[in-house]
Amino acid sequence: VQLQACGGGLVQAGGSLRISCAASGLVFSRYTMSWFRQALGKEREFVASIRMTGGITYYTDSVKGRFTISRDNAKNTVTLQMNSLKPEDTAVYYCAATTVVWSGVTRSEAYNYWGQGTLVTVSS
Repeated sequence: VQLQACGGGLVQAGGSLRISCAASGLVFSRYTMSWFRQALGKEREFVASIRMTGGITYYTDSVKGRFTISRDNAKNTVTLQMNSLKPEDTAVYYCAATTVVWSGVTRSEAYNYWGQGTLVTVSS
């Protein structure tokens, strides 16, 4: 199984960035997909989740209204559109896959597979 994240980069505060994750080696539509992030010196934290069929999403409070998670089960991809970025959004962003349907998706221990991470830097 491989989760390949891409699209990170440097952006000014208030700007937008889209990061994507391409999955292979798994039946993508059977997995809840999520994004986590880890800032330097901090623990990894949950950002957003999207259910297997894509109809239900969930976000941590700090990104609600700014970030949008989506998935394309035909292309085995999950995307995080990030708008109105803030310096505190600076982190390495990881995509992750879990067979957990929904309860517990904010916990990193619930995840079966992780991508390698993509760095997002927001300058002030």
